Amino acid sequence: MQVDLAILRYDPERDPAPHWESYRVESEPMDRILDLLHKVKWEQDGSLTFRRSCAHGVCGSDAMLINGRNRLACKIRVDQLGKRRITVAPLPGLPVVKDLVVDMDAFFEKYRSVKPFLIAEGAPPERERRQSPAERARYDDTTKCILCAACTSSCPSFWAQPAYVGPAAIVQAHRFIFDSRDEGAGDRLEILADRDGVWRCRTIFNCVDACPRGINITRAILEVSSAIVERQA
Repeated sequence: MQVDLAILRYDPERDPAPHWESYRVESEPMDRILDLLHKVKWEQDGSLTFRRSCAHGVCGSDAMLINGRNRLACKIRVDQLGKRRITVAPLPGLPVVKDLVVDMDAFFEKYRSVKPFLIAEGAPPERERRQSPAERARYDDTTKCILCAACTSSCPSFWAQPAYVGPAAIVQAHRFIFDSRDEGAGDRLEILADRDGVWRCRTIFNCVDACPRGINITRAILEVSSAIVERQA
């Protein structure tokens, strides 16, 4: 079957503003949106620019706005969309570098700001830092984040205030705040207690809907908020 693929294009060297361009693409129902983008680039317009790497929903590099929702192009199939006309645009709320490629520098700055690594003082143990299954399960959900930015760029609070640290950074902080082996929870909670931290969340659940890994992001944000309140009590 043929699919009408509309792509929001933008080349800063020649375009005054983003504009839509349409392509007719031969497709099978099980083709992914990434497959359609490859067909356009390889067969119709080699100037089309987008990110992709593993193509298996692990690296998170091909997150984009597909039919009005943030998704991974490598995970969404044509038959799942159920339409012969498909729109593809860059992630909202982030500066566009070219076509479907957005500038992720500020996103990763916020990620680094929450200290997304294990903090453990003193000499390391002779063997591993042990943890019970129950302790590991406490933060299991937030270990699934692949930093695709689908959640943050779907968040109205982020659109309204780009200084907001965003759902993805809070998820990464959660992963270590509730890790029994970590000793840096206090530092992270202090960072996230800032006016551009967790308190900007309005529990709209866009982030949960956008997450390709099924993380309950809103719950993680509320758990971090509760930890801040308990620490300040």
